[in-house]
Amino acid sequence: MHFGFGAMRVAGGLWVRGPSVLFVTPEFDDFIRAGGLAAVSAALPRALRSRCDVRVLMPGYRDVVKGAAGLEVVGQCPGVALLPPCPVGRLQTRDGLMVYVLLSPELYERAGSPYADPSGRDWPDNDIRFARLASCAVELGAGHIDPAWQADLFHANDWPAAFVPAYARWRGVPIPTLLTIHNLAYQGLFSRDSLGRVGAPDEAFNVEGVEFYDKVSFLKAGIFYASHVTTVSETYAREIVTPQSGCGLDGLLRARAARGELTGILNGIDESWDPRTCPHLAENFEPGDWKSRQANTAFVQRMFGLAAARGPLFGLVSRLVHQNGVDLVISAAEAIIGAGGQIVVIGSGEPQFENALQDLGHQHPESVGVSIGFDEKQARAIFAGTDFTFMPSRFEPCGLSQMYAQRFGSLPIGYRTGGLAETIDDGRTGFLYDRPALESFFGAVCRAFVKHSDRTSLNEMRSRAMARSFGWAHSATAYASLYDRLAA
Repeated sequence: MHFGFGAMRVAGGLWVRGPSVLFVTPEFDDFIRAGGLAAVSAALPRALRSRCDVRVLMPGYRDVVKGAAGLEVVGQCPGVALLPPCPVGRLQTRDGLMVYVLLSPELYERAGSPYADPSGRDWPDNDIRFARLASCAVELGAGHIDPAWQADLFHANDWPAAFVPAYARWRGVPIPTLLTIHNLAYQGLFSRDSLGRVGAPDEAFNVEGVEFYDKVSFLKAGIFYASHVTTVSETYAREIVTPQSGCGLDGLLRARAARGELTGILNGIDESWDPRTCPHLAENFEPGDWKSRQANTAFVQRMFGLAAARGPLFGLVSRLVHQNGVDLVISAAEAIIGAGGQIVVIGSGEPQFENALQDLGHQHPESVGVSIGFDEKQARAIFAGTDFTFMPSRFEPCGLSQMYAQRFGSLPIGYRTGGLAETIDDGRTGFLYDRPALESFFGAVCRAFVKHSDRTSLNEMRSRAMARSFGWAHSATAYASLYDRLAA
């Protein structure tokens, strides 16, 4: 039974008034993470539950199916072209969030990440895997799968879900669609014959459709067909309508912006990022309790086998890719070490960066610690124990690490772009530099060294950073307002 927009309904045990929203995502932090989208997908729907009936749809990866207690099959999704038919399961998280899981073992139950095999190569059938997700979303939202529910609005996230607006348009499903771009650089590009594999109409392969330089672009399809487009910061929304940052889609994005159909809404972070209560720290602390925070610094130094030095400790928690400016950290490392600094790194990515960082660790074992991979507890320890956090991204749609760092008293050093420009108060809660080049980056690092030498001033900056609020309340209000407007 569909209750309709504006009716009272039960969502996760709460009576709410607002639209029914299907939040479509390729990753979800409760079960699987490849990047920041997983954290957003777990936090934003929860922040919206008091305002609307929001439910998540995601693929049934191996880790999802393993960890999905209470999974109940609610319906079947029909096959389309090379998209296989499959069951759809439903579960509730411990706090009552409803999650639908697409059960297609041949597509999703594989070793590796949601997008790539264990060696890091994209799955060759990613077009089919994520078209299956988008096609199922439209069937589910239209009320054809779960007989007890249908959607007033689709909220699709990034290129893997970006065919949701396209399928809705092609099938004549009169439900509005919202696409959020988390990173414009990842577009989901496939050869022209992908069109037939995923059941898209031939006429869609043109400039006013899915075609992008003679390829099928999932992300362009979403941008073109969606009722509205959002990005994850206001600054990024302004940047992507320029040729410099538009990744070839700036013309289409400018047109959407000119019609008032492109909005920037800054991401938030969840309440677990509180140094007073986080269970993963060596010692909990609050602003002013610098002795307890120092215990976390000593813990990180022991974790990575570093010397108990008095110089500044810099952290990098990041995907190790060119976009994130890892090469700048590598180029500046010898000078940082020579000046008495130490560096700890956790992350994985491009082999040349992984190898270069590991080489630095071998050459300077008392000053550089590197852990390839990702561990939540280790990452939180680094934010709580380092003096400064590197955020040298060449572009950063939003970024979360600079928010985590400030909450835990580690002052971020970032390029003035995207969400970094909105969330780092230069000289007060961190340091910004103006050009994505080594000289500019190292200038900010030198400012950090100077600040570290003045302990009183350093602790004043830390207190200001830790006092900042990056919760989801403001963002959830903005999304709820947009949901209401679109669904109405």
